[in-house]
Amino acid sequence: MSFRLIETVLPEKDQKEIEEILREKAAIDIWQEKIEGNLSRMKILVSTGQSETILDILEKKYAHTQGFRIIILPVEASIPRPKPEEDLQAEDKGLQASQKPVSRFLRISREELYADITKTVSLSWVFMVMVVFSAIVASIGILRNNVVFIIGAMVIAPVLGPNVALSFATTLGDIDLSRRAIKAIGIGILTVLISSFLIGIALEIDPAIPELLSRTQVSLGDVILALAAGSAAALSFTSELYSALIGVMVAVALLPPLVTFGLLTGSGHWKLALGSMLLFLINLICVNLAGVITFLVQGIRPLTWWESTRAKKAARISIVLWSCLLFILVVVIFLSQKH
Repeated sequence: MSFRLIETVLPEKDQKEIEEILREKAAIDIWQEKIEGNLSRMKILVSTGQSETILDILEKKYAHTQGFRIIILPVEASIPRPKPEEDLQAEDKGLQASQKPVSRFLRISREELYADITKTVSLSWVFMVMVVFSAIVASIGILRNNVVFIIGAMVIAPVLGPNVALSFATTLGDIDLSRRAIKAIGIGILTVLISSFLIGIALEIDPAIPELLSRTQVSLGDVILALAAGSAAALSFTSELYSALIGVMVAVALLPPLVTFGLLTGSGHWKLALGSMLLFLINLICVNLAGVITFLVQGIRPLTWWESTRAKKAARISIVLWSCLLFILVVVIFLSQKH
């Protein structure tokens, strides 16, 4: 079980009331000290699963207070070891209902998740260089029929973040984050296409290379792989898993078929290139559809009711849109296989 240390400054007159509320919400320990004026600093040790509940309480009550700020710190260890949530609930069964976390699934808080995800849509020169490098390495790996090179390119590729950011922004109804994510995805795709297209022009491309040919053929198995990749990508952020490994899984679905399309179009193999583009579109749709559904299942919601209304509408539209596009492409797959 992981923990968080929440630190904030509150009016001194409210400290007892807030302390009682937070202890009811399963705060493990609370420290307070008086500072300048009529303010007190409060530090709250809480399990990761309960952190969002406590953050929401503090934000709703003090968001409009001048100078209000919350700082969230991950806790590597605490001595003595805090009791697991199950033991805390067993000590006082009357508090079980109030101690339930926002979601049945153990995850980090919405605010932490937002801070982590917004970093991934920054269009810095590092992002651009990493995309170019990943396209070059993937192209070499495909042309040499070398799986190791292709996996290396997928480790480099920063394609995980922007797609997760788009799914997350949709779940929250965050228009600004959605625009930034779409921009990052678009620029990333364009950069990969240009890089691989130029390589396709410069080098002689043999369309019979197994690693190349395999990414021009689409099946329902690819749909399942992409759905699993999208769900894994969302879970890697919310549950603090090592995202680089999950990034490889997402890159499996996105980077190689896109590079293959660029190589084939650059060398003039247009018919085969259409198959790789169809595979890429299937994967892109599935990754984002699965991401939105996974975030919803994990209970990712905005703080206020008016934001929740907008977010629910955005999520419904997104799921319907991605599902319709996926259905159309699956029909195209069936028709192409018949012919």
